[in-house]
Amino acid sequence: MLENADPSQVEGLARFFKTRKGQYGEGDKFLGIKVPVTRAVVKECWRDVGLAELEECLASGYHEVRLAALLALVEMFRHDRQEKDREEFVGFYLAHTDRINNWDLVDLSCYPLLGEWLLDRDRSLLYDLARNGRTIWEQRIGIVSTMTFIRHGQITDTFAIADILLHHTHDLIHKAVGWLLREAGKRDKAALEAYLQGPDPDCHPRPDRGSIRCQTMPRTMLRYAVEKFPEAERKAYLSGNVH
Repeated sequence: MLENADPSQVEGLARFFKTRKGQYGEGDKFLGIKVPVTRAVVKECWRDVGLAELEECLASGYHEVRLAALLALVEMFRHDRQEKDREEFVGFYLAHTDRINNWDLVDLSCYPLLGEWLLDRDRSLLYDLARNGRTIWEQRIGIVSTMTFIRHGQITDTFAIADILLHHTHDLIHKAVGWLLREAGKRDKAALEAYLQGPDPDCHPRPDRGSIRCQTMPRTMLRYAVEKFPEAERKAYLSGNVH
């Protein structure tokens, strides 16, 4: 990874991932490596590393080195059919969520690993992360991990965890929830519409709009959720004129 550093890309990446004081990525450092290059390094190396090396990489101050470690862990999990090994990889992942500290690190690792692991298991862990996560990144893991379930035609958990995060205050959670709702809607548009038109379970009525989810959820979340709807329907949802 160090050999692939590109100083000309550092400033742009630092700006894109919001690393200034007070921003969500404050203090993160970059080598200037784009994701396709990181993936190429991982493809070359993942068979030759173990958890000790990945732990060292996750401790790195460089964003791309942490991403490489997570992508390598996903490959190890994907190719190892031994139950005890896969369980160890999941445990390692959950033990290092403090190093999974930006949206791309979450989104490129959680569902192909944690979501896949929970596909035929109890999923209460994701509900707990969404409800009690110590950081927005743990909470984002809770919702984004349901992508695997959606891809297997299982959308109930996405809707249920979306309700936990429905009134979260952070824009990055709004975007993640809206994105996963949109993906669920691609599988079952009627189910998404029923969700959006259902009553807000936390009773957060907005006097200027109403009390059903599409009228009370954050605007960004709704915009992402209905992005693939026909334009007239999308505009109706965004204006709050849905009955």
